[in-house]
Amino acid sequence: MAEQGIRLVVGLGNPGSQYVATRHNVGYRFVDALAARNGGQFRIENKFHGLLCRLLIAGRDLRLLKPTTFMNRSGQSVAAVVHYFDIAPAQVLVAHDELDLPVGTLRLKQGGGHAGHNGLRDIINALATRDFWRLRIGIDHPEDRSEVVNYVLSRASRDDEDRIEDALDQAKQCLSQALAGEFQSAMHRLRSEPAPSERSVLQTL
Repeated sequence: MAEQGIRLVVGLGNPGSQYVATRHNVGYRFVDALAARNGGQFRIENKFHGLLCRLLIAGRDLRLLKPTTFMNRSGQSVAAVVHYFDIAPAQVLVAHDELDLPVGTLRLKQGGGHAGHNGLRDIINALATRDFWRLRIGIDHPEDRSEVVNYVLSRASRDDEDRIEDALDQAKQCLSQALAGEFQSAMHRLRSEPAPSERSVLQTL
């Protein structure tokens, strides 16, 4: 049913040109791609502390949000939109970078902890629940834990960038299922997709 599907997609990232192409901003890039694909435009909404885009897809009303509060205060923006439009946490999908997944791997899940991700941590605190959906976009983990901050705030290699772009394209294909509340189908589809390295081989056969 439509009321069980996603009504708000949040892309996490940091505002500013210096962060545009960094690993930490893959959430921003996902919602930018959704807007471009569906002819939408983001507009500055000061009352929501972010950039908001409204889309109509398959007869369903969808909003895309890019918080401009910086990652650590993402919850301020998300909570403002959720409360204003009366959106249930279970109708929210947060797209974010995931250190614990290989580059280009996608996973869809509802609930869970923040695993040290400051954006998720603040959203959980602001909404007082963990029951929103997450689109986890794998960026891999640096070997040295002390390098995490520098790693997420730097650009990916050319090969990793190709894998990330491929992953974002895959994620866009599952949006209609998420809007319709068909989460099990969307999760199965993402898990059954071949890994980026396997896909490049398959495409040459």
